[in-house]
Amino acid sequence: MASIYILDYQSTYRDLHQPALIVAGCLAFIASVLSFHLIFQHLRSYTNPAEQKWIVAVLFMVPVYATESILSLWIPRLSLACDILRNCYEAFALYSFGSYLIACLGGEQQVIQLLEDESRKLLSEPLLEGADEKPLQQRTCRNFFLRPCVLGKDLLTIEKFGLVQYMILKTVCAFLAFILELFGVYGDGEFKWYYGYPYLAVVLNFSQMWALYCLVQFYNVTHERLKPIKPLAKFISFKAIVFATWWQGVGIALLCSLGVLPNEGKLQTGLQDFLICIEMAVAAVAHIFVFPAKPYHFLPVSEYGKVTTQTTKAVLKREEGDREKPAVLEKTETEVGAPGTSIKDSVQDIVIEGGQHVVKDVVLTINQAIEPVEKGMTKIQETFHQISVASDDNKEEAELEVEHVEQNVTRSGSRVLSSKEKVITKINSGNER
Repeated sequence: MASIYILDYQSTYRDLHQPALIVAGCLAFIASVLSFHLIFQHLRSYTNPAEQKWIVAVLFMVPVYATESILSLWIPRLSLACDILRNCYEAFALYSFGSYLIACLGGEQQVIQLLEDESRKLLSEPLLEGADEKPLQQRTCRNFFLRPCVLGKDLLTIEKFGLVQYMILKTVCAFLAFILELFGVYGDGEFKWYYGYPYLAVVLNFSQMWALYCLVQFYNVTHERLKPIKPLAKFISFKAIVFATWWQGVGIALLCSLGVLPNEGKLQTGLQDFLICIEMAVAAVAHIFVFPAKPYHFLPVSEYGKVTTQTTKAVLKREEGDREKPAVLEKTETEVGAPGTSIKDSVQDIVIEGGQHVVKDVVLTINQAIEPVEKGMTKIQETFHQISVASDDNKEEAELEVEHVEQNVTRSGSRVLSSKEKVITKINSGNER
């Protein structure tokens, strides 16, 4: 009976695989073309490198997802390698989106000043009516969940740590999954204790939830200042890709493990890849409206968070000799266009400057993670050292007491034996007997 079921499944899979591959291929091609066209527009109008380098990194997520999904669907044995590529770039894209928000606010120094101003505002609120005393707000971990505005510049540190830790853990777990697969103990989609998949899924789930939560808290504090770039649409479109694709994969794996979907063959990975191709086509269309290149066709102004698009000049015009008629307000709009930039220079800035930024944040995050461990190890070493010193002091005091007893002599000239000498004498006398 089981063999008949497997044969029916394999026959159905073969029948559906070819049409699914064609449909997914067309959608992946459309998604890639739209995304590359939008990326090319940003590279040609590369007037704000601080923002656009991260926009390009986020937009590149669609062709990466679409390419690896169609490749995995076409050649199932490459599915694990494609998953590693997708997971690594997903983590980098999340980091890039957070860096984009910081760049839109004017950079890290401007963000620190903004967060400190918000914190001082909250900490200097007047006393509540009817209350004799208002407790002083403290910058504690609890405030990160309840009142993140109070944290000030510490909120930026927490947000960056949350994003970078996910980027590091996602990459490490991806390569760890590859190593486990080589030894046959990974079990992709298998929720069994002797496979590595469930453990890595738990770690990545917690890491991703923490990273997204840090990003949400940062957005909640700064969304008023980010209004010129319409952050909500950007946030939803990006979060939908990262969050939905991850939980979609976990949900398909869970349905297969529960027997709702067949667990034989490559149905699990194939279904995930097919759905991702559909989703990337939708995301590519959404990105055209969410991350347009048109605002960067014009020269940026000095104030952070805003881009110059048009200059409006109003002129009050009144016809001579006809003072009874109302004046006419004429408006003329002029656009300050920016010269086109070299694709080579734009790509070079993205790779070099963006790479240096990533390396700096990764090193800083690793140091922040190691610092508490080093402090803990130092404290443990100091504790053991204090115990060792106290033990040595007690030993020295005991030796001094023994020497003092041995040198104590009575008036009759007989020497007083110490307890140690008495024991030895008693033993010797027993041996003589």
